[in-house]
Amino acid sequence: MGSKNKLKRFKENETFKNVIQPERKAIEAGSLVLKGKWAEHFENDNPIVLELGCGKGEYTVGLAERNPDKNFVGIDIKGARFWRGAKTALEENLKNVAFLRTQIELVDSMFAENEVSEIWITFPDPQIKYKRTKHRMTNQDFLDKYKKVLKPNGLMHLKTDSEFMHGYTLGVLHGLGLEVIYANHDVYKNEGSPEEVLKIQTFYENQYLQKEKPITYIQFRVH
Repeated sequence: MGSKNKLKRFKENETFKNVIQPERKAIEAGSLVLKGKWAEHFENDNPIVLELGCGKGEYTVGLAERNPDKNFVGIDIKGARFWRGAKTALEENLKNVAFLRTQIELVDSMFAENEVSEIWITFPDPQIKYKRTKHRMTNQDFLDKYKKVLKPNGLMHLKTDSEFMHGYTLGVLHGLGLEVIYANHDVYKNEGSPEEVLKIQTFYENQYLQKEKPITYIQFRVH
């Protein structure tokens, strides 16, 4: 993507009502006004669902279309990417969608305790090198952050093309004694995955499928 196109999208994001772009300092200082008050942003008390590392926002929008009784927040630091999802949500008048531009590791500073009902992690970078372990989005430190914001029965979803990430996550969950509700190492060949796993596909997922890469899925709880 050219720099001019990026700048254009950044400018457009500033005009979108469904895009929130707080400064990191404000989040770390605890002055994000929406923390604990996301119901006010959506003007209802419906369950809040997050997509972490939402990319172009296809999954956030797809989930919102299928679940009008829930509110969805896509989180990513790359605003030029989720611009597409934000724009689509506005064009389709989806009032249960928002996009938050910030770092994933700040999730427990952006949402209050028990404020979130579900979290989706879709096609994260598996960070395979050992020195990158701390950046894996299902390591214990990240799981502890999710636990802070999730309701006691809140659900976690991991959908990935990475067999490494799938196996690593199962190992972490079993090691911590956490509940694995469902796991599938090839969702399109093995029956049983939720409809939302099968019916919503991102741009990159379609590329993986063309290369015949298995898509895996885990549903679990961190409490």
